Amino acid sequence: MDFEAIKKSSALHPKPAGLTLQYGTAGFRTKAERLDHVMFRMGFLAVLRSRATASTIGVMVTASHNPEEDNGVKLIDPHGEMLHPSWEEYATQLANAEEQELQKVMTEICQKEEVNLHKDALVFIGRDTRPSSKKLSQSVIDGISVLGGQYHDYGLVTTPQLHYVVFCQNTQGQYGKATLEGYYQKLSKAFVELIKQANSPSSGDSQRHLKIDCANGIGALKLMEMQHYFPKEVQIHLYNDGTKEKLNHLCGADYVKVHQTSPGGLDMKPNERCCSLDGDADRIVYYYKDTADHFHLIDGDKIATLICIFLKELLVKVEQALKMAVVQTAYANGSSTRYLEETMKVPVHCVKTGVKHLHHKAQEFDVGVYFEANGHGTVLFSKAAEIKIRHLAKEEKDDERREAAKMLENMMDLINQTVGDAISDMLVIEAILALKGLTVQQWDAIYTDLPNRLLKVQVADRQVIGTTDAERRVVAPPGLQEKIDALVQKYKSSRAFVRPSGTEDIVRIYAEADKQENADALAHEVSLAVYHLAGGVGAPPQPV
Repeated sequence: MDFEAIKKSSALHPKPAGLTLQYGTAGFRTKAERLDHVMFRMGFLAVLRSRATASTIGVMVTASHNPEEDNGVKLIDPHGEMLHPSWEEYATQLANAEEQELQKVMTEICQKEEVNLHKDALVFIGRDTRPSSKKLSQSVIDGISVLGGQYHDYGLVTTPQLHYVVFCQNTQGQYGKATLEGYYQKLSKAFVELIKQANSPSSGDSQRHLKIDCANGIGALKLMEMQHYFPKEVQIHLYNDGTKEKLNHLCGADYVKVHQTSPGGLDMKPNERCCSLDGDADRIVYYYKDTADHFHLIDGDKIATLICIFLKELLVKVEQALKMAVVQTAYANGSSTRYLEETMKVPVHCVKTGVKHLHHKAQEFDVGVYFEANGHGTVLFSKAAEIKIRHLAKEEKDDERREAAKMLENMMDLINQTVGDAISDMLVIEAILALKGLTVQQWDAIYTDLPNRLLKVQVADRQVIGTTDAERRVVAPPGLQEKIDALVQKYKSSRAFVRPSGTEDIVRIYAEADKQENADALAHEVSLAVYHLAGGVGAPPQPV
């Protein structure tokens, strides 16, 4: 490495004094003006990771559902998955190193990972629509270039699209073409093939119309590019397309989920099917209003359930001993877990919060379905399952089994298996609703969510909270779990858990019960227990 050139180039991307950042599941995120040095150094890291793995690595400039003035960056590993945890540590070390420490940190990474500095390196770069993203992606390019790496700048793309093209590149096209055109063609072909099997919806023309809140983000641009691929039977109507308002402002999947209300900029009529993407189009939630003007949210739990129902029916028809399971976090509504386990007889596994934990667990099954309640999720098919399904779709003599296998094959091609993808998930949902002849109300009625409440308590040090059992039980501080258990006993069909935030000194509280007032009361009582036993800051929490 030419450390003189690195030092000279690094001086153009200085680190703000005293700034410390932590690379987490969402990569780095903070105010855009504080990120120039981070982007430059992530260019370094991407080149080193590319050389260490002899693969193409992705760098996505985005802050997802954060406000427009924020930005962030995340690296994408060879199979389109999130950056390996050991390299998350390197990312943190590089971002926080003072100028005089940079050479030492980079040398240590190269030694630990046995990086061959003479190997070629290729990095794919993408960015969202934030005003700061173009300049920050140029900083990534500066970092790549000073280490002699090659790059391909895809420009404006959704986060899942960059994950997709990285995986395509590293599988020599076996998964698909490493282009946006290839992405559109693969998904639309599978979608059209599935829709062909659907009968005319019994609910008439309204069933074919979908209103989409694009969060004033990249999803709008990409859906416009993709729109001409859709069959005429599917009519999508885009709102919050980025031409008028700020990214994620009073709109988007996160806003709708948190506030349990429809987004600004979208006029909803009773029983219309609507959905919201988030700022980088990797999350999706559906919703509608009934004739009494009540808002109904259909979140990641119900999306996972709908997909499970459809896939299980097909798996039963093909009569293959393929093992399907659902992966959830502690935030999944208890009604969804009970329905999947007791009614559908599908195993459910709970893991720690964070997409990387869900994705990793889902890889253990022939068919692994995972969704966070926030609408981020996908379906993974094992290599063995894929080979069986494609063989049956081609060779099976029994007509019904062959048709079911073809549907499974098209579902595999329609799903973006690298990461949660709002556009791909939306097409999966629309195909299933059409094939099963379901209205949005019938989908919503599959099971009834238990009322729930999310709260947070500010504490002096979030690390005083220790958890186990996929964050469902507390092991520290002493006495807190016993207090939570006693409070839960007071209410019917209730549960509650607490977990520390991954980024700030707050403790998150989740509670659910048979009635909303009971869920609210339980959440408040648990928040008081956290405040008193875990070192709460400021005034005690007030009732909801």
